[in-house]
Amino acid sequence: MLAHPSSIDLSSRTLHFLTKRLRARQREIGTRWRRLPVGGRQALRCVREVIDVLAAAAPTLTEATKTIRAQAFVILDGTLLPIDRIAADTPYYSGKHKRHGINVQVLTDPFGRLLWASPALPGSTHDLTAARYHGIIDALAEADVKCWADKAYQGAGRPVRVPFWGRRLKRWKRRHSSSHAKIRCLVEQAMATLKGWRLLRKLRCSTNRITDILNAVVVLHHAST
Repeated sequence: MLAHPSSIDLSSRTLHFLTKRLRARQREIGTRWRRLPVGGRQALRCVREVIDVLAAAAPTLTEATKTIRAQAFVILDGTLLPIDRIAADTPYYSGKHKRHGINVQVLTDPFGRLLWASPALPGSTHDLTAARYHGIIDALAEADVKCWADKAYQGAGRPVRVPFWGRRLKRWKRRHSSSHAKIRCLVEQAMATLKGWRLLRKLRCSTNRITDILNAVVVLHHAST
């Protein structure tokens, strides 16, 4: 296991995948293959290049839909990835989580394995608003795939299934919600996959770079599985 100071852990298999990507990129643009230099600025430039190369290989939602169509169902959920921001950055403050962060929508297969992660939106964005903004609801409807989600997606319509909620539910509704929760909790595996990368536990970079970093992590994760 190799670890870069940016707190990205790379297995030998993943490092091999990354090396191939970088070599292909450098052949494409006509630069020579080089090892990671020791100079601070050069190393930073190389890290940015790595992120850009990997982010370019991340599947779009349209591309991910091809995989989604083969699933019996998928699970949709949103998460907040913390960022280092001051109180004045209101759009990034999540009242629900009481912290600054970015909203990321995640789709998993029936076993909780990460299929796709959305671009980053400010943490104040509601999950249903984010899902509609990214076109997730329409993509699932077009693919005709059932989707399990939590009550934050109430009103999403077909094909998103949400639990019943309220204080006085009939017994069959309580059973339905309990069964729904057991299925939906599998999404926590995908969230753990993302948050297992120390880099994503508290992002300290420009918000303009977060989507590329997130895409790079998804590509590395898929390469390692």
